[in-house]
Amino acid sequence: MKIAIFHNFLDNIGGAEIATLHMARGLGADIFTTNIDLGKVRTMGFTTDRIFSIGRVPTEVPFRHEATYWRFKRLNLGQRYDFYIISGDWAVGAATNHQPNLWYVFSPARELWDLSSYVRSNLVPWYGRGAFDVWATVHRHLMRRDVMSVDQVVSISNIVQKRVKKFLNRESTVVYPAVDTKKFVCSEYGDFWLSVNRLIRHKRIELQLEAFRRLPNEKLVIVGSYEPSRHFREYADFLFRTKPSNVEIVSWIEKPALIDLYSRCRGVISTSLDEDFGLTAIEAMASGKPIIAPAEGGYMETVIDGTTGRLLLNIEVDTLVSAITEVGSHPQSFQRACLSRAEKFGFNTFIEEIRKRVPRSSSEQ
Repeated sequence: MKIAIFHNFLDNIGGAEIATLHMARGLGADIFTTNIDLGKVRTMGFTTDRIFSIGRVPTEVPFRHEATYWRFKRLNLGQRYDFYIISGDWAVGAATNHQPNLWYVFSPARELWDLSSYVRSNLVPWYGRGAFDVWATVHRHLMRRDVMSVDQVVSISNIVQKRVKKFLNRESTVVYPAVDTKKFVCSEYGDFWLSVNRLIRHKRIELQLEAFRRLPNEKLVIVGSYEPSRHFREYADFLFRTKPSNVEIVSWIEKPALIDLYSRCRGVISTSLDEDFGLTAIEAMASGKPIIAPAEGGYMETVIDGTTGRLLLNIEVDTLVSAITEVGSHPQSFQRACLSRAEKFGFNTFIEEIRKRVPRSSSEQ
């Protein structure tokens, strides 16, 4: 069974990219994408010999998304593969020419759907909002049309499943992304907290900066990658410029170094808005560390409030400070529950669930 996976781009490695790389490795599949940073892929512990570019795209949005969409829409690999998996929102147009297929949905493009108003208000300059409205309307129509060529839809979480039904009127099953939990360990509960996320506005990292400004005796290490487009750079520059002295921001580190930070931190913090799933919560728990996160999105499905961390109903500076103080007084008490919970999101379970949805070829029957 020859399988091809389509993913938007691999020049910035976040949770969706890691899940895609895990999927390709577990299924023995090839990946087709646009921009690739081979060094970053290798840094995260993956090989690159089965990753192929279908052509480069611009770094600036919306030109980046526009070019990615049309490259995948016009792609046609003929009969080279037996099955196709689409793992990127802007790659869904590839379903038209590649069947049988499955769309593994991290989320319908958030800038078009659930975060459209947020993006319009916070990232689009006032003079460009009319053009944004037209662009978003056109691509909503295109995505609704393209999804009609998708044979199976699989969502990464219940919250994404609801978005798929609400915005695209498609039913889907849920398969949680994988974390290679055996690679994570708990060495100690050190003198710093950890935050791992893309440096983008809806992650609300400024709340973390303000919380630690009020906690001068605490330390925070933020590991945050970001794309080279203008609004990513502007937000990253803002964070570097305004962070207090007890906060360190590292834009990119190798996987062993990240695992080491997880193993030695006191706990892990996220402030992401309506997170699709949140792999960092699983990585934290696999390291025996409590996670502090908003009581919204995917965290409602992964974190058990009071058992594997704290879920905050109102995510603001005051509640974040209180949770850091409370959880930080006894982080080791969460260890056993965290380790047990993380095992439910292991790599083998993920690959087994995806394999169930891949039809067997006639030679395998």
